[in-house]
Amino acid sequence: MDLIKNRAAKPQDSAAGVPAHEQVYRRLRAQILFGELAPGQAVTIQGLTESLGAGMTPVREAIRRLISDGALVFQGNRRVSVPLLTREDVEELIYVRKSIESELTRRATRQMDPDTLARLVEIDGHLDAAIEAGDVGGYLERNHEFHELIYARAGAPIMTDLADRLWLRFGPSLRVVCGRFGTQNLPDRHKDMLRALEAGDAEAAAHAMEQDVEQGMQMVAEALAARRS
Repeated sequence: MDLIKNRAAKPQDSAAGVPAHEQVYRRLRAQILFGELAPGQAVTIQGLTESLGAGMTPVREAIRRLISDGALVFQGNRRVSVPLLTREDVEELIYVRKSIESELTRRATRQMDPDTLARLVEIDGHLDAAIEAGDVGGYLERNHEFHELIYARAGAPIMTDLADRLWLRFGPSLRVVCGRFGTQNLPDRHKDMLRALEAGDAEAAAHAMEQDVEQGMQMVAEALAARRS
């Protein structure tokens, strides 16, 4: 449990009207998404209540939701863990992510506005700085923020929800990738995407997203294979 950071709630989480169980869900979800809980690492429910500084009831509710999302699995004996991806899992994720996320990017390109594009450029600049500094946490958060903003612009809530759930499945493994390859060697097709988004070229933007997804997931497969050997 020492590996689990007790992050302070984000400002929006502390706002009046956000129920305690929702705050706990968001915080635990972020820990999973950004690899603070490593794939295969079992943690106790009691340990999570202590690390999150929350009551047993909201933690149990958050765990229930995250199990439903496929982000956690119940191990018995009051323990849960982030599932370990198999080679077959990675192959499925590549296929589904390329299908959904390229289409979201295609739709987002058609509805892109100058303010959103400027924000994407800004996020990508922060991402580059994190890569240069070897800041794994910063890289993971900015990379997710970049993708999330594109998908939000697509105006396709069903596909966006599916993409969010997929990120919970492979997100923890990205930290494993960073540990094996380092931030300097991570794939990044964001510049290609930004050029296509600025030009309004939906097919080029979708193609760049497909390449970004495939290269990243292949590195996940390599890192997980090396970890098992």
